[in-house]
This record gives sequence, C-alpha cells and structure tokens, in this order.
Amino acid sequence: MVQRLQVCCGHIYPRDSTHSHVLSCPFMSFHVHSQVASRISSLDLSHVDLVNKTWKFGGDEKGYSSITNLITNFPSCCITDEHGQPVSWILLYDYCAMGLLYTLHEHRGKGHAKVLISTMARRLIAEGFPVYCFIEEDNTLSYKAFTNLGFIEDPTYRAAWLEFNF
Repeated sequence: MVQRLQVCCGHIYPRDSTHSHVLSCPFMSFHVHSQVASRISSLDLSHVDLVNKTWKFGGDEKGYSSITNLITNFPSCCITDEHGQPVSWILLYDYCAMGLLYTLHEHRGKGHAKVLISTMARRLIAEGFPVYCFIEEDNTLSYKAFTNLGFIEDPTYRAAWLEFNF
C-alpha cells in the first residue's frame, strides 16, 4: 500500500496527492481602488489564534508556531472591521511566497482578497522582492483572484517542502 503525504511548512499530512500552480507577477499593473484602503493594516501576535484556526495546515501547536514566526518576521496585510479585528489577510512565507490568504465567511464577495493581493504585491515589487505564490490545483477561487490581477502561471516550475529530523 502506498500512502501519499503532503509536506508543507514543516508539517506532514497524510492525504491524496496535491498539485500546485506556481504563479508569479513581475509587475503590478492592476490597481485596486477600494473603500477599505483606510482599514488595511498588518497582522500582529494577537491574531495568531485566528489565523491558525482558519489555516488548512494549522489548528495545532506547530501551526501556531509557524504563524507566530511568519507574523513576527515577515510582512503581512489584513483588512480590519470597525472594531480593528482582521476579517481578511495575507502573509508572506519565509521563502518569500505569498500565502495563507483567507477571508472570514461573512466578509467574502467584497473584493478583500484582491485588495490584499494587490497591496502585498505592490509592496514587494517596490522593495525589489519577487512576487509569487503557490495555489493548490483545486483552489479555483484563489487561482482566479490572482490571475485576474495579472499573475501568470509558470507550468515548468515544481516545488516540494521537506522537513528532516536528525
């Protein structure tokens, strides 16, 4: 019997094989005009629990630790509600890929993801960093959001995440 595992961010998850699109954006020509611009902020450590419980690979102590590291050491963007609580966010992995894009269910369909993708991409481009992401093959909503903003798929690129315990 062959068991397929997904290895991501230091976690190993038994599951069916997962294939990801690799999308990049050498420049951000698309500008998102939004009424939420004044509510764009960065995540802080008080938001780790929220992000961890919504992340597909989170929900445990390792996820909490990974998210704490990302929020502490790398750029993030979020849109907050009227009480200053995040309703949508995007983080940057330690290998510079955008990820963990998420919008709370009650705030979906308002264009928050496009605002955050555009904001993060512009920031990275301005600082001279590459702009790219990995999107799981079956995540058509994210794929569409990124490609509508000018991201281009690179079908020749493949990546794997591994953790070695010695």
